[in-house]
Amino acid sequence: MTDRVRLPLDELGRVLGEPARLRILHDLLGGTPLPAGALATRLGLAASTVSAHLAKLQDAGLIRVEQRGRARLASIADPAVAEAVEALLRLSGEAKVNSLTGFDRRAAMREARSCYDHLAGRAGVFIAELAVARGWVSDEAGAWMLPHPEDVTAIGGGLGLDLPWQRSSRPAVRPCADWTERMPHLAGRLGASILDAMISDGWVRRRRDDRALTITPRGRERLTSLGHSGP
Repeated sequence: MTDRVRLPLDELGRVLGEPARLRILHDLLGGTPLPAGALATRLGLAASTVSAHLAKLQDAGLIRVEQRGRARLASIADPAVAEAVEALLRLSGEAKVNSLTGFDRRAAMREARSCYDHLAGRAGVFIAELAVARGWVSDEAGAWMLPHPEDVTAIGGGLGLDLPWQRSSRPAVRPCADWTERMPHLAGRLGASILDAMISDGWVRRRRDDRALTITPRGRERLTSLGHSGP
């Protein structure tokens, strides 16, 4: 977890009291750094307005803004911020949709999406349930643990994926309550490793305009072989 500014609760509340800033955090929850221009297009706001909101969020320590060439890319500051944003989403209702595009986008988000750096939606909850059922992850009264904390060989073999694994102070695995499914999916290093491997192996691919993930025919076949019934 990165060191960042931690504001008093009342000051943090003022930063988050602007709806556009919450929408920015929601879009950044996909885990992919985004420039102000892309965020402006998604939100239907002027780039200058989005830049001003990004500055407020950066000052509050909620996002990072990095210069890459001529672009300034914004991303969620750390997993704790992502977890807080996802918790706020769970407390909220879904916005009404009145177009086919909006309906399709919602359906895609429910099926599979990135939650910071791990898999969420129905596919994410399925992988979590599978991991617990097969004993890859132990559930001790809601606390999730790996039987062998630094060895994910069995998990990778069971999924048919080559899981990247790095040791760090970040939890190896933890439950993250899913916004749409209201059940936990896998977070922590294991969740990030599984999503990275799924993308690398062509199971899912990122979409351009939101944080939904498209499950490819290969991914659909592999998930079905594991017992996933799909949407």
